[in-house]
Amino acid sequence: MKKYILAFDQGTTSSRAIVFDHDGLPVATAQKEFTQIYPKPGWVEHDPEEIWSTQAGVGMEAIFKAGVSAGHIAAIGITNQRETSIVWDKKTGRALYNAIVWQDRRTADYCDQLKSDGHDQMILDKTGLIPDAYFSATKIKWILENVAGARALAVKGRLAFGTIDSWLIWNLTRGKLHITDVSNASRTMLFNIHTLQWDKELLELFDIPACMLPEVRSSSEVYGHTVAPFPSPIPISGIAGDQQSALFGQMCITPGMVKNTYGTGCFMMMNIGDKPIESKSKLLTTIAWKIGNEVTYALEGSIFIGGAVVQWLRDSLGVIVKSDDVEELAAKVKDSDGVYFVPAFAGLGAPYWDQHARGTLTGITRGSTDAHIARAAVDSIAYQTYDVLLAMQKDSGVTIRELRVDGGATVNNALLQFQADLLQSDVVRPMITETTALGAAYLAGLAVNYWTDIQEISTQWKLDRTFSPGIPASETTLLIKGWHRAVRAAQAWAAED
Repeated sequence: MKKYILAFDQGTTSSRAIVFDHDGLPVATAQKEFTQIYPKPGWVEHDPEEIWSTQAGVGMEAIFKAGVSAGHIAAIGITNQRETSIVWDKKTGRALYNAIVWQDRRTADYCDQLKSDGHDQMILDKTGLIPDAYFSATKIKWILENVAGARALAVKGRLAFGTIDSWLIWNLTRGKLHITDVSNASRTMLFNIHTLQWDKELLELFDIPACMLPEVRSSSEVYGHTVAPFPSPIPISGIAGDQQSALFGQMCITPGMVKNTYGTGCFMMMNIGDKPIESKSKLLTTIAWKIGNEVTYALEGSIFIGGAVVQWLRDSLGVIVKSDDVEELAAKVKDSDGVYFVPAFAGLGAPYWDQHARGTLTGITRGSTDAHIARAAVDSIAYQTYDVLLAMQKDSGVTIRELRVDGGATVNNALLQFQADLLQSDVVRPMITETTALGAAYLAGLAVNYWTDIQEISTQWKLDRTFSPGIPASETTLLIKGWHRAVRAAQAWAAED
C-alpha cells in the first residue's frame, strides 16, 4: 500500500493540511481561513476552538482529496505560527481565554519595564531573545493576572500552557500528550537554549508555575498516535515552528545557508550550526531543530508585517479584491514615485525592535495613486528583508550570495526581482514554495523511516527560478536611503514628546 505524509501547517490567518508523497511533492491541499479578533488597538486574538476545528477539518479534507484513507498516512508532521499562546484547563480541555497571537502588543509596556529593570541581558543570555511582547512569556503572565480564577487554577496544577503545536497535539490525542519541541520552546522566553531546559530563574521572573509547561521533545521522533479526528490512529512524529520548518524544508542544512519566508510576516533565518551565536545587531538566536541528539541553531530576523500588508490593502482599503490583484495594480506604475510605506502595524521587528512604531506613508503628492501605494506596500516587504539581511551578514561575517525564498508572496515575480535588486544578490525560488509544510513532513517522515536520512531528502530540492540584480548598486543606495528616512518617520510618530 502506497504511503504518504500529512503535514499540518497551522498559520496566523489560515489552517492548512498538505498530503506529500515520497518525492516530496504535494498530492492534495486543503486550507481554511479563520477569524482574526481585534478587541482593542494593538490586541490580536484567535479562538482556540476554531483553530482546532479548522485544522482537524482540513486534515480530513486533504486526505479525502488525495483519494486515500487514514491508513495510507505514515505519519503527521506539525508546523505552526509560533509564540501564539493558549492556556487551558487540563480537566476540561477548554481554553480559559482566546489565543493571544504573536502580533499582539498588549504587554509592550511590561517589556519596556523589564528592560528598564535590567533584565534584558539575562533574558538574552539564556534565551537568545530580546524582551518583546512578541514572545509567549508575557502573554501567559497576562492571562494569569487578568482572567478571573486563572492564577488559583494554575497554583492547583490545573492549567496547561502551550503554543499552537501543543494545543493541536493535546486535541489530537484527547489530552494524552502535553508536549512541544525545542524550536517552539525556544520562542517562549522561558527556555534556556544552552541547557535545553525550562529555566527556573525565568519562570520566577514571569511568575509562571512550571507545572503549566509542556514536556520538551526533539523535532523528529514518534511522540504518540492520534485519537481524533481520524478513524484510525496515525503516528505524530514531527514538530517545528513554522520558520524553522521552512528552513528545513528549504534544505538549508549547512551553516551559512539562508532562507526568507514571505508569509503574514517575513522571517529570515540562517543556519549557524551546532553552537549559538549571540547577535550584535538585534537579531534573535534560536533553535532551528533537534534530530536525535544533534541540535542546530539559527540566527533569525523577524518582520512582523510582510504579506499582511497586501491583506490590509484588500480588507481595509479595498483597493484590491483579492490578494493576487496587487501585482497587476502595482505594475501600473514603473516605481512608487517617492512614496514609502512602513507597515509598522504591530511595531517594528528586527533589526529595530521598536514596539511603539506605527504604520506610516510618506512622500505622498497630489499625483500619488492607489497604484503607487500598492507598489510602496509591496516594496516595503523587500526593504524590510534588506535590513535584516544586512544585520545577518554583520553578525555572521558571511557575505550572503544567495537567498532561498518561500511562502505565498513569492508568486509575485516583481517583488522577487526588486528584492534581488536591493540585495545585489541572487534570490532563488524553489519549485515547491510550500516549504513550511514540507519541512514538517520531512521531520515526521524521518522519524518513521519514510525517508532514510537527510541526504536522501536533500536531493528533492528543485530550482524554479533565479532572480539576479538588474540595476546597479548605486541606484539601490538612493532607494534604501529613502526607506530609512521613512522608518525614522514611523519611529518619530510614536516617540514621546
